[in-house]
Amino acid sequence: MRVVHVGLETPTTRAGGLNRYLVELLRAQRDGGLDATAVVLGDAADAAAWRERGVVVAGPASGSLAARAARIDRALRALGPVDLADLHFAGSAVLASTVGALRGVPKVVHFQGPWAEESAATGATRRNVTVKRAIERMVYGRADRVITLTGAFARVAEDRYGVAPWAVRVVAPGVDLIQFSPGSRSAARARVGAPDGPVVVAVRRLVPRMGLDVLIDAWATFDPAPDALLVIVGEGPERARLEQRAARRGVAARVRFAGHVADDELVEWYRAADATVVPSVALEGFGLTVLESVACGTPVVGTDAAGLAEALELAGQRPGVAAGDAAALADALRRVLDEGRDEVADARRRSIAERHGWSAVASRHRSLYEEVLERSAPLRIVVVDHTAVLSGGELAISRAIGAVGGEADVHAILATDGPLTSRLEAAGATVEVMALAERARGLARGDVAPGPPGAVAAAWTAAYVVRLARRLRVLRPDVVHTNSLKSALYGGAASRLAGVPCVWHVRDRIEAPYLPARAVGLVRGAARVLPSVVVANSASTLATLGVPGRVVASPLDESIDPTAPHAPGVGPLRVGILGRLAPWKGQHLVIGAFADAFPDGDETLEVLGAALFGEDEYADSLRGLAKDLGIEGRVRFQGFVDDVAGALRSIDVVVHGSVLAEPFGQVVIEAMGAGCAVVAADAGGPADMVTDGVDGLMYAMGDRAELAAALRRLSSDAALRARLGAAAQRTAEAYTPAALAPLLVAAWQDAAHAATRGGARSGR
Repeated sequence: MRVVHVGLETPTTRAGGLNRYLVELLRAQRDGGLDATAVVLGDAADAAAWRERGVVVAGPASGSLAARAARIDRALRALGPVDLADLHFAGSAVLASTVGALRGVPKVVHFQGPWAEESAATGATRRNVTVKRAIERMVYGRADRVITLTGAFARVAEDRYGVAPWAVRVVAPGVDLIQFSPGSRSAARARVGAPDGPVVVAVRRLVPRMGLDVLIDAWATFDPAPDALLVIVGEGPERARLEQRAARRGVAARVRFAGHVADDELVEWYRAADATVVPSVALEGFGLTVLESVACGTPVVGTDAAGLAEALELAGQRPGVAAGDAAALADALRRVLDEGRDEVADARRRSIAERHGWSAVASRHRSLYEEVLERSAPLRIVVVDHTAVLSGGELAISRAIGAVGGEADVHAILATDGPLTSRLEAAGATVEVMALAERARGLARGDVAPGPPGAVAAAWTAAYVVRLARRLRVLRPDVVHTNSLKSALYGGAASRLAGVPCVWHVRDRIEAPYLPARAVGLVRGAARVLPSVVVANSASTLATLGVPGRVVASPLDESIDPTAPHAPGVGPLRVGILGRLAPWKGQHLVIGAFADAFPDGDETLEVLGAALFGEDEYADSLRGLAKDLGIEGRVRFQGFVDDVAGALRSIDVVVHGSVLAEPFGQVVIEAMGAGCAVVAADAGGPADMVTDGVDGLMYAMGDRAELAAALRRLSSDAALRARLGAAAQRTAEAYTPAALAPLLVAAWQDAAHAATRGGARSGR
């Protein structure tokens, strides 16, 4: 593998994190046996010395942007063919990567920060900023992978530059553990001429976003000691202004501007310091100085600006203070100086730094290069959903994504924000919210008809389809997976427009009375046109759609272990009904049957769930029903339950009470997995899961008397409850996320392969 890096300048031409990062990574790669070279700009006098380190100096760093890019391109052409290009700065690489020497070469691009925005922050003209932003988009748009140093900058690359989330890899930088190492503080202070009192060091480029003006203000607000010294190491256009600020604040005698220093002297400053400080206020990608400081055993005080917060956490330092808050920065410095340095703490910081040597970073890059060259990337899946509440289908897809692992990179596009966002992120997906107007997103099933509500919703939805298709063309996924009925329609249409295969995951019964007749016709017609692959949460659901497909059930909650014994506490029977409070879910039926079965006694009914979609009036009516039946003291309304497994551990019998055929019946499989005795209606998805008398009891859907009889039977027969619960757990083992994830991946693979075969339909 022959790799070429394209950077900005040599570190001797201009000090800075980007330039130092490149040469350190290059050194580690070459030490590890990789055939790697770098092309940068710099001073001719240094060219020979840099050539020995694998760095080609393409010419001076002066001149226009176009002239500098042309020098880089000529040097790359002289190098000859390469297998892969690693681009560290968009401005240097734009010509070579678009029409020059690297056109057609696989590319990895480092996103070190938003170049255009940084220029705007330093007062660049609007035209200059516009040109730089266009250059960045051109370079990032041609990248096979984009490397960021932190998750914060990964989100910047995705949100502001449209980089596809599966193209982004977060790789923290390394530190030279030999160069940056602990040493004698007194000897270091003698070498750099530091006083005996407290010394705080800031290693920064002198530009506004570094927050050095805030640091000077903070330094002026407290006096740690008469001979305390703040040392600012680095150069930049802000030096004169910062010197003037120090003078105005009356601390000029206690602030030293050291300018640019060589690495050997920089190490001495780290060793000499009682603390280093990173006061950035914006656009901080990481802050290499954090790792360098802790490698020398020196504590770091920083702000929460962008990626700096992650760098501090990675280095085991205190959380950053609010960026731009001089008082908070002063307080944090005071605390660190009051604590002082000791050998134990210094050694602990050093041990943390030793986890982040450049050899490990180089190895991570090599793996990434191999992934690009082998084209072995996981499937790229966009999941589309119209809601972000934690309803059954939304919980199911988050569990499935968590079990998919390295088989797929998943990005979700939600039509609204909500609890599902964090749940998906915890499962390993990236998430964006592309808002759909509530009048379209919240259209009731009964309003799917000609008339004002339907017409307005259709207009909003049509515009959304165009927006979504445009986004899909940017993301270029292998497959779109629609997770709800509404998203199946608009997501399927957008997929068609974007030329991306679509998997419909149908979780609703497509028949009356579950849907109005008009909606049934619409969905069944669309099912013959929009999806490449159809999956349904049960065979019963699939049968209502009227087209061929396959079954991928909803997985169990990960906290439910079907191999763990169910052992509810002794005492009166506890019956539970779990699910959102809605008329068709049948909580009223279960309350009535419970009252019939146990008009007197100690038995209790746990109603677990909340009204999620405007069904608060129904929820209130249930409390009134329990009161009217004289059992209000034995019916407990627990609201939404996040810990399903914990709730089921103390329940003896779980009732499925739906009065319409359930598409799947998530609560049924959860109760079975937990080892509860289950009583379920004999229609829909539960009828596919439960075998009457073997792993549960069935009753005629909606029949209150049959349900009451089943409850009385289970109440009087503890052995039957135990036998049904044990068999239910054996059934539930086929519904774990690990068991079901391969079925979902297979559906995605078939859809993607169908697209490569010219759009042939799979699973249809």
